[in-house]
Amino acid sequence: MKNRRARPRNRRVSSWRQRRQQHLLDVKVRSRKATQQRTRHVLLFISKSAFALGLFAAIYFGGREAARRLFFENPDYQLRTIQTETDGNLPREQILKVAQLREGENIFAVNLGQVRERLQQLAQVDEVQVVRKLPAEIDLKITERKPIAWITSEKELNDPFVSEAAFLVDARGVLMREKRLLPEYLGLPLITGCAAEPLQPGRTVASFESKAALELLRLSTRSFMQTRFQIRQIDLSKGYCLVVTDKNHTRVTFGFDNLETQLQRLEQFLVYGDDSKQELATINLLVQRNIPVTFAKPARAVINDTIEPEATPRILKAIPLHQQAVPKSARTVEPGRPRPVRHEGAPAPAREGAPAPTREKKD
Repeated sequence: MKNRRARPRNRRVSSWRQRRQQHLLDVKVRSRKATQQRTRHVLLFISKSAFALGLFAAIYFGGREAARRLFFENPDYQLRTIQTETDGNLPREQILKVAQLREGENIFAVNLGQVRERLQQLAQVDEVQVVRKLPAEIDLKITERKPIAWITSEKELNDPFVSEAAFLVDARGVLMREKRLLPEYLGLPLITGCAAEPLQPGRTVASFESKAALELLRLSTRSFMQTRFQIRQIDLSKGYCLVVTDKNHTRVTFGFDNLETQLQRLEQFLVYGDDSKQELATINLLVQRNIPVTFAKPARAVINDTIEPEATPRILKAIPLHQQAVPKSARTVEPGRPRPVRHEGAPAPAREGAPAPTREKKD
């Protein structure tokens, strides 16, 4: 054991000072290398971004310039035709003025959405279709609101045509006031006493009473009711019911609820009146049982009452053809004296101042 050589132990060749100096040099080299890489990456990103931005700008401004020359400044795309079509009486001049369209401008410079919004601001316009037809035409198709009644806040109104407080209203409840009134508007029903809300053109009626009146007009235009019961006026002033007057001056009181059921009951009374040849004067449909009804005299009975029969009927007798004509003076009879009756074969009475008739003798 003593003769065996001892194995050498692992020892570091460099000292700790040498190792420290070597470590510091390695750190400096790695940090410099990292800085150069970061700088290279930043420069590469900036160059790529600048290239992409320049390419985008070139495409944008180049495309804009090309569009300007090919479309916006091309005389072939100047607006030459503006076709307007409407199912009402809206004049063409007013349509073009509101839409702010004029011939000669570029067709691509027209914003169709804005044109549609401007036209829909008109109270009498319901729907608008705007179509661009290349190279130089724009079509406007307008569907106007159809008025179904007049409406006013006044309790009594004689002529809605000349009143500033009367407005036309369509089935959706939109108020309108048209500049040119058609003769067909004279026959529209009149809704009076609508004081629950302000009435202005373009607004939509929101009160419960007005909506009930419009619903009643819609339901009354069906089948039998359309011809037999034609509404002329609806009074909303009472606040708890609808007082309706039809073309025959029949006054019908409706409630706000279950209008269709009330119309069915009214139809039964109208059929009964037609079968019995009587005219309804008033009827209150607010009551479901024992409905109060009054009848008016039919026209025939009223006419017969106005003609008084004679006390003694005159008897006219026919004059025989062979009877000699008698002058008017001889035919006058004193009042109270009976008219003489002449029998057949009797000689005619002699007239005063005339010779008596002689009979010739036969040989």
